[in-house]
Amino acid sequence: MAAAFLPVDEQLALLRRGAVDLVSEADLTRKLERSRATGKPLAVKAGFDPSSPDLHLGHTVLLRKMAHFQRLGHRVVFLIGDFTGMIGDPTGKKATRPQLTREELLANAETYARQVYKILDREATVVRFNSQWLAPMGAEGLIRLAAKWTLARMMERDDFRSRWKSEQPISIHELLYPLVQGKDSVEMAKLPDVGCDVELGGHDQIFNLLVGRDLMREEGVEPQVCLTVPLLVGLDGHEKMSKSLGNAIAVEDPPREIYGKTMSIPDALMWDWLLLLTDLDAAAIEARKAEVGAGVLHPKRVKQELARTLVAQFHGEAAAAEAEAEFERIFSGGGVPDEIPERSIRGPQPLHWLLVEAELTPSRKEAQRMVQQGAVSIDGEPVDSWSLELAPRAEPYLVKVGKRRFARLRIV
Repeated sequence: MAAAFLPVDEQLALLRRGAVDLVSEADLTRKLERSRATGKPLAVKAGFDPSSPDLHLGHTVLLRKMAHFQRLGHRVVFLIGDFTGMIGDPTGKKATRPQLTREELLANAETYARQVYKILDREATVVRFNSQWLAPMGAEGLIRLAAKWTLARMMERDDFRSRWKSEQPISIHELLYPLVQGKDSVEMAKLPDVGCDVELGGHDQIFNLLVGRDLMREEGVEPQVCLTVPLLVGLDGHEKMSKSLGNAIAVEDPPREIYGKTMSIPDALMWDWLLLLTDLDAAAIEARKAEVGAGVLHPKRVKQELARTLVAQFHGEAAAAEAEAEFERIFSGGGVPDEIPERSIRGPQPLHWLLVEAELTPSRKEAQRMVQQGAVSIDGEPVDSWSLELAPRAEPYLVKVGKRRFARLRIV
């Protein structure tokens, strides 16, 4: 029996939510109409190179868009780039990124499989590895693929062009990345049990997605629709979320970490996070924004709602309530967490060195700044000297940095 799909305009309303590029809406409308008429779901592809073991909230923006397609009854293909990952996606990079071994990529891919199903429906997700069709190409196949594109067209990419102008190196293998990603779409479209009607990606991926669309057209395959989502701004309110920048929330962070970090974001950021990371209706988000602007609703209440929702999404409602209660006890009531990491550090060392070694600050300069601002306390007493040396003693020191970073330091 043919599957029943929502009317096309209702499907488009959900799929447009938080989207940036849609190439083209006319093609997507046509594919949705055909899908509804035949009862055959669309095949929706999103590729992930397992370049690191941890997924963060920035990744979940794309995963949530995949889940939107699943919610509408379409088939999502989670493509693991075990081949393209060995090249390294140059998107947005100012320098050639280090290459990973296949063993490293597969180890990371195992952690992805555990994390993505916090958002995606496991039973409705098809998983593929692109080495299935890219590895057998060999040198001849790669040369033939490279012949389909020109250097002039490749240099239309913003990051390649800017690196060229600033005389930063561009390795030849990086130029191949958009082509092999496009080849994924061509080969998947030819597989009867997979297909490729739509490809999803971050906004910075639009060039690569369009390369796939062009390659499909050239090989006589119906071109994919390209739909991109925004790059999530991280905790600092400025840069895109990135583990290397220290402004990320990992999917597998403990509940109290997710809650506390969310409460630390700038107020202006919470509206985009509500749109991109929750299912709250867009009209309801605008209503809350208007109430905050009018002084009727305190922004803290909105941020608490966001924090609860994110914790519940990855750890459940009970964990969300517990994380909120602990946050209120610690940061509103002046308490300390129930669980504080304990670290043994060899002394004596100046305090600003100890804070870095204890992972309470990212650098000595930041440690000095926090001390000068009166944001560091030891055993509940503020510290005003970053050169202070802690002597060994039987009990560990309770060190607090800022509002939410705690550690018990045992000086040995």
